[in-house]
Amino acid sequence: MRIEVEQLGKKFQREWIFRNVSLTLKQGQPCAFTGPNGSGKSTFLLMLAGLMPPTVGKVIYFQQDKALEEETVYQQVSIAAPYVELVEEFTLQEFLEFHTALKPLQSGMTVSALLERMYLREARQKYIHQFSSGMKQRLKLGISFYAQNPVLLLDEPCSNLDQQGIHWYQEEVRRLIKDKLVVICSNQTYEYDFCQQVVDIVQYKR
Repeated sequence: MRIEVEQLGKKFQREWIFRNVSLTLKQGQPCAFTGPNGSGKSTFLLMLAGLMPPTVGKVIYFQQDKALEEETVYQQVSIAAPYVELVEEFTLQEFLEFHTALKPLQSGMTVSALLERMYLREARQKYIHQFSSGMKQRLKLGISFYAQNPVLLLDEPCSNLDQQGIHWYQEEVRRLIKDKLVVICSNQTYEYDFCQQVVDIVQYKR
């Protein structure tokens, strides 16, 4: 899997959030986008995911050197971000059965194994609205990490996690980076210190 970003730019009213972003993102070569709050990191991630149109430029997904149709991009992507909502009226077990019917888990992973991996087995009959913020974040990350989708997009992945949760994140994401195309938006080094490429989005504000 490969993503080509070509002269990408986003403008809100008269202000360019960023422009002239051109780069190549590849499976097995995790990339981090950094910058202060409000610099456009989340906007960039949404455009990578095909959830927000650019003002100029384009994002092209390639699978085995064949460009994918724009309307199929969502099938390649898993995203975990503060603005991604969970269905909190479901129990955890109900939610996972619902979610994995839409976004299947990777080969060899089951709902039962995922519960163990997230350390949430004891909460499987608990309603998600009863979860702590840290439990919700682990759930968001877990369903993104172990979906079969080859592209993993993470925005502030350790938000609401305690030290134990951060350690869990660091271990889990390192398991995945060789097999997925991983992009992380963050200001915290411990969230992306394994990334081979680090891009400061501010350099594209000029």
